[in-house]
Amino acid sequence: MEHDLDRLLTMSDDIWENSIIPSLSEFISIKALSPLFEPEWRRLGELDATIDLFCKWVETQNLNGMTYSVHRIEDRSPVLLITVEGTGPGEIVFYSHLDKQPSKPELWSEGLGPLKAVRRGPWLFGRGSIDDGYGGYLCVASLKILQNSNIPHPKCSFLIETCEESGSYDLPPYLEALKEDLGEPDMIVVMDSGGPDYDHIWITEALRGLISGTLSIKVSHEGIHSGTSGGSIPSSFRIARALLDRVEDSKTGQILIPEMHVDISDDLRSKAESLANVVGDSLWQQLPTVDTLLPVSDNTADMILGMNWQPSLCVIGADGLPSVQTAGNVLRTNTDLKLSFRIPPGVDAGPLEPILKQILEENPPYGAEVSFSPDSSANGFHSPPLDGEVKRAITEASTLLTGRPPLATWIGGTIPFMAMMQSRYPNAKFLCTGASGPGNNAHGPDEKLHIPTAKRLTAVLATTVAAISR
Repeated sequence: MEHDLDRLLTMSDDIWENSIIPSLSEFISIKALSPLFEPEWRRLGELDATIDLFCKWVETQNLNGMTYSVHRIEDRSPVLLITVEGTGPGEIVFYSHLDKQPSKPELWSEGLGPLKAVRRGPWLFGRGSIDDGYGGYLCVASLKILQNSNIPHPKCSFLIETCEESGSYDLPPYLEALKEDLGEPDMIVVMDSGGPDYDHIWITEALRGLISGTLSIKVSHEGIHSGTSGGSIPSSFRIARALLDRVEDSKTGQILIPEMHVDISDDLRSKAESLANVVGDSLWQQLPTVDTLLPVSDNTADMILGMNWQPSLCVIGADGLPSVQTAGNVLRTNTDLKLSFRIPPGVDAGPLEPILKQILEENPPYGAEVSFSPDSSANGFHSPPLDGEVKRAITEASTLLTGRPPLATWIGGTIPFMAMMQSRYPNAKFLCTGASGPGNNAHGPDEKLHIPTAKRLTAVLATTVAAISR
C-alpha cells in the first residue's frame, strides 16, 4: 500500500501541475455568478462557459469508457453529467458545482482579485478556486490515476451543477430526469467541504441547513427631512430592529424560534469535546477578526456545537441605505434586510418558511408595511460513519500520507445536494470531504486553494474509490 500510494501521489502531483492548475486558472477568470445573484445568467453565458471549459479539460484526460452530456430543463441553469464505465463492480456518484458567489474586488489584497488566478507558495488565489471549482477536477483526476495504474474501479458518474450557491433550487428536476443515468450508487462523493486544519483528512458527517429571505419595512412614500419627521414618523430601521428581536436575542445571538432547535445529546457534546481537543484555540485564531473581538463562548466545545448544531442568523445584505458618504438628513422610506438562517441537521426547512413569515409580518410595529419573502431553503445532512473496505482504505491512505488517521467533523455550512441524495439513496455511503481549511476564505476576499492538500486528497480519494470495487 505504501509503495502504491507514493506512486499515486506522484501521479497526482503531475496531473495537478501540468493539467489541472492551468485549466482551473482559466475557470477563475470566468465570473459565473450563481443564478440567484445574476438574473441575466442566460444572456451572459458564463455558467455555460464554465461547463465548456471543464468539458474541454475532461476530453484531454482520455478516460476509458467516458461519455458526457450537458442537460437543460426549460429555463433552469445547466447540469453536466459525465459517465465512466466501471472496470470493477459498484457505482459511485461524484458531485461538484461550477457557479460562484459574488465578490468585491476592492476588498482583495494588493495584486489579487476574484477573477485573477495567482499562485503564491502553496496557494492558488481566485474566486471559485476552493468553492468549488477544484472539486470536479480532483474527482476526475482520482479516476484518471486509477486507470493509468490499471486498478479496477466502479462505474463513476460525475454530476456537476451551476446553481449550488443559490441553494440548488434548479437541481431536483435534474435528479429526477437523470435517475436512470445515476443508477443505484454504493457511495456518493462530495468534494465541497474540508476541516479545521491541513494536517488531517477530514470527513464531514453533518451539515447545517439554510433558510434565507428578504425582510422589507416601508414607512413612507418618499424621503422626508429628518428634522421634520424625526420623532413623529418611526424609522424603518428601528422597526427592523424590533422585528429581528422577535427571532433573535440580540444580546446572546440565541434564535428564539423553538422549531429551529434540536436537542444537544450527550453523544454530540462528547464528540464536540473530542474535536475541541484536536483543534484547540486554532478554531478561533484562524478567523480574521479584529484584535479586540471576543468569541460568543470561551469554551471551544461549546463554540463547535454553536457552529454546527444550533441555529444562527446573519444579516447578509441591505437595501434602502445610502452609503455614509452620500447619506443626507432624510428619514428613509424603507429598509430591506437579507436574512440568512442556518438550521441544525434534522430540522425540516420547509415548515419553517411560513412560521418565519408569520412571526415577522404579524402585528407590525406602528402599522408599517412589512413583508418577509423567503427565496431559498435547504435541509441539513447527517450521515452514519463510513465502514467496511471504504473505511479501511481511507484510514490506511490517510495514515500513510499524513501520519494521522482521518477525523470526522461537522460543517456549519450547507450543501443542499447532500440532503436531496440522502433522501433518495438512504442505503448509500456518503463521503463528504475536501481541501477546504483555515484561511481559505471561501465566499470572501482572497479566496484560495491549498494545493498540497488537493494533491494529497486526490491520491486518498483514488484508493477509496478503488475500495468500492473490492
